[in-house]
Amino acid sequence: MPTRILPAVGDADAVRSLTTLLSQLPDAEPVTPVADSTQLIDTLARLAAESVDELPEIVVVHERIGPVPALELIREVALRFPAVGVILVTSDASPGLFSAAMDSGARGLASLPLSYEELASRVQAVAQWSVGVRRHLGHGAEAFSGAGGRVVTVSGAKGGVGATLTAIQLALAAQASGHGTALVDMDLQAGDVASYLDVQFRRSVVDLAAITDISPRVLADAVFRHETGIALLLAPGEGERGEEVTDRAARQIVSALRSRYEVVVLDCGAQLGGAGAAAVEMADTALLLTTPDVVAVRAAKRTVRMWDRLQIRKAEETTVVVNRHTRATEIQPALIGKITGTPVAGTAVPANFKELQGLVDAGRIHELDARSTVKQALWGLAAELGLVKGPAGGHKGHGRMRGDRGAVSFRRRREAGG
Repeated sequence: MPTRILPAVGDADAVRSLTTLLSQLPDAEPVTPVADSTQLIDTLARLAAESVDELPEIVVVHERIGPVPALELIREVALRFPAVGVILVTSDASPGLFSAAMDSGARGLASLPLSYEELASRVQAVAQWSVGVRRHLGHGAEAFSGAGGRVVTVSGAKGGVGATLTAIQLALAAQASGHGTALVDMDLQAGDVASYLDVQFRRSVVDLAAITDISPRVLADAVFRHETGIALLLAPGEGERGEEVTDRAARQIVSALRSRYEVVVLDCGAQLGGAGAAAVEMADTALLLTTPDVVAVRAAKRTVRMWDRLQIRKAEETTVVVNRHTRATEIQPALIGKITGTPVAGTAVPANFKELQGLVDAGRIHELDARSTVKQALWGLAAELGLVKGPAGGHKGHGRMRGDRGAVSFRRRREAGG
């Protein structure tokens, strides 16, 4: 059986050189190259969704791949697609880089300029490793799920538009339908998830920021199991500590959560930082909350344009959700979609704060009555997004849109003048 090899190379000359060499290797089957990290992750996620057997045995990552740095990309592939062997192609063959590549999950390193003998040796060794891992896992085994859980980010066009309430209710709906669900407060300086759910817990997302290898046990120590069954990863009590969560740390945290939970909902707030940018870019579904008024809709348009400039998310890959909607308002969802250039969720959330005020003040928003029009709309939104196993309205009590994306350094893009 031929060894399928997927080159991930951004430079056209390097692509031709690498593809030519790969095509000369015995029993090697080079597949269509991908030009950047986002395309690589999307391709692997799509293949894994079809069948584990569709995944290539080997991915060859060029050192100048972008926008995600090569070592971070290798770490992501190794975590998400554990039976895919990765070879790093680099001009720096120093022991330090070799060690860093192995720590990131690479199975081999080939130095530039490439030689037939070295590449053949690396490919043969990694192919044998990949075949052995797949034989151990078994074809179609549940233990090898490839794409992992669904990640949904909820961001606000501006403060006070209802992002936190929406994130909580989406997580409650997913949990109530039988999905293992994690809710993360990624509004690092002003997160209110703990207040909405009346939770006091000494650990937060900051406790995971400095950990390079987040094991299931480490993750379990950092999350709080709420009475509804949702796993909560809270924002720090001291807002200034939010700066400790870098974009790289956010990618590792989201990846660890994705590998453990079926649904991961992140409340990203209204302020964009490196961690929030990484989360939005990695998300399967990115929601942007707005209210149907001129100020909020303008803010939504600014946010969509900023995400596009910084290569975080394209407009067509962002879903706008209209909160506090009434039939009498002049700005209806269809108009908001035209203004922002984004898809708009079919479910609009009605304006009915009287249903919420007492429970918000008491920190018991998870006890919102099933007859609440706001809850019915938000759980309907969860069903629209595919986060529930059955009709949202059928659950009482406590209550796939696109492939996964890599993440880009927010600070690096900002400094580049994007």
